[in-house]
Amino acid sequence: MNDLEILKQWTVVVADTGDLSQVAQHRPQDATTNPSLVLKALQMPQSTELIKTIRQRFPGSSIDELVDRLLVALGCEILQLIPGRVSTEVDSRLSFDALATVARAKRIISMYSSEGVDASRVLIKIAATWEGVQAAKALELEGIHTNLTLLFNFAQAVSCAHARVQLISPFVGRIYDWYKKSAGASWDEAASSGANDPGVRSVSNIYRFFKSSGVTTEVMGASFRNIGQIKALSGCDLLTISPDLLKALSQSESVSVEGTEGVGVAGFTRALDPLVDGRTTAFDPMHGINLDPSQALHHGLSESQFRLALNEDAMASDKLSEGIRAFCSDTVKLEHFLQS
Repeated sequence: MNDLEILKQWTVVVADTGDLSQVAQHRPQDATTNPSLVLKALQMPQSTELIKTIRQRFPGSSIDELVDRLLVALGCEILQLIPGRVSTEVDSRLSFDALATVARAKRIISMYSSEGVDASRVLIKIAATWEGVQAAKALELEGIHTNLTLLFNFAQAVSCAHARVQLISPFVGRIYDWYKKSAGASWDEAASSGANDPGVRSVSNIYRFFKSSGVTTEVMGASFRNIGQIKALSGCDLLTISPDLLKALSQSESVSVEGTEGVGVAGFTRALDPLVDGRTTAFDPMHGINLDPSQALHHGLSESQFRLALNEDAMASDKLSEGIRAFCSDTVKLEHFLQS
């Protein structure tokens, strides 16, 4: 049994790609997309016909509507290949406008509905800014489920849980990148791998808090740099994985081992388990907030508390801003690509 098959016993595997051939090859349960992945997918020769069809079906559409039509068309193609859900992202330039995010999300769901796709098979992907969380809260109340992305710290996660969002995507690799770059020559790769990887620790902390607090929001680890990070989060509700790493997992074989006792060198152990982690009581503190996590979950964070927590967490502030800028840039590139 290869490592991908073992992982699927414990975790819902999600394909992090817009490449239909990769989705078909790896047969994930769900799939996620983002502006960067969509731009890459639509530049492939096999997407030419899809773009042509959309332009013919919706002549005279504004460029932002045309982009959404293409996102939905690609999502519909993906849904024909998977049994679960596809995540479709709202224009990242709306990350600080809750009302506009809600309106765009509703338009995307309406487009899916017009193509015969039920809303239950779509997750609206939104950056986990303060405004993004408020938009997600409003959408969830209307039965439109959301995936809060670009999530880097505990305060973002707690705010999402309080808003009862369907799913969060805490990032692993980008957290790892930041701490490695910050440490410079003093970085010890061996000492900062596996369960000690800073990105893995962040997601594990969120997962254990959610399970011990009865939070129903799903946790989907994202943005991986190597299969070691993936294995260190095996058992997480979902993991969204790039095609390259899905291939690496499928070509790697280990011995499946439940639990942490007596694991051999070749053992692939389940790292997270709701039955075990649901009894955890110790969690890392939130940056900049003298507030018990359980109280924060029950009462919610105020806007000022949320913004202070992000401000006091240099890594989360840097990576959230960087991520939004990158997605905005690729959205603009996608618009130019379609116009040309």
